Amino acid sequence: MASRHRTRRPGEGHGTPAGPSQRQLRVAETLRHALSAVLQRGDFRDPALEGESITVTEVRVSPDLKNATAFIMPLGGAAEKRALVKQALTRAQPFIRHQVGEKVTLRSLPKFTFLIDEAFDRADEIDRALKAPSVARDLDHDGPGDGSSDGEEER
Repeated sequence: MASRHRTRRPGEGHGTPAGPSQRQLRVAETLRHALSAVLQRGDFRDPALEGESITVTEVRVSPDLKNATAFIMPLGGAAEKRALVKQALTRAQPFIRHQVGEKVTLRSLPKFTFLIDEAFDRADEIDRALKAPSVARDLDHDGPGDGSSDGEEER
């Protein structure tokens, strides 16, 4: 008789190296939406956050759901401005956590850590690199010997 419970393979579920569990993903997305709503409303006393438009690009939750890392990007943020906004959000973390707690129903609300999302900067660097003349020449598909003749050699 087969067991009704499937044996978990190493690296499967519970936020192991194979990736986050479905619950982690669901909680993270719920927190991202609630955090975005709190930041959009902007009821902060900190002058560094007044009038700031902050995008929450991703939230990652630890396997025990006790810690959440929010990746943020201030709109039009220079490096100095990003650092100031990150520091201000860190100072306002207890207030933000309370506001998010009013919007979501979880047994315990995770502690938030804020990080600047560097993905946009990396995408810009890659885009600039691909547009560089030396790379553009290598990527040019109109040149001879590029192999674009449907796999057949010309005779």
